[in-house]
Amino acid sequence: MGEFTEAMAQLAGGVAVVTVRDGRDDLGTTVSTLMSVSLEPPLVLVSLASGGYLAEVLLRRDRWAASLLSAGQAAVASRFATPGRPSARLLLAGLPHHRGTHTEALVIAGGVAALEAETTTVVPAGDHTLFIAAVLDVAYVEAALQPLVRLRGRYRPVTSP
Repeated sequence: MGEFTEAMAQLAGGVAVVTVRDGRDDLGTTVSTLMSVSLEPPLVLVSLASGGYLAEVLLRRDRWAASLLSAGQAAVASRFATPGRPSARLLLAGLPHHRGTHTEALVIAGGVAALEAETTTVVPAGDHTLFIAAVLDVAYVEAALQPLVRLRGRYRPVTSP
């Protein structure tokens, strides 16, 4: 399966942080598998490892947020990708963020965009779970910023020609 992993690493993917409020705690993780599914109605899909705690929480909590990171936010992506990470609130200490009005999930400022979503369909897919969600709100869009992407196992800025 190493060849499959290596082959998929050749495909660049945008980097986002998915967050959810679970009672008094906030959870989040870095993903590069967030995609648009439909324009009408607006739907997105996120793929999470089925054995991960965030996937378990999203099976109980339908509403979540996704902050699409900008090129200058590689450190934020790394914080949320680290195994055994603390609460999302601690990971965002000192960084601009707010709670989503529709989800109460943490929305990270300074990215290229952020959205709030509500899961409508859950699809088991091998060792991952796909969460298809209706977009409740687009918190912001900063088209002037460059997005952060993951390619060949590393975070990279998108360079303009």
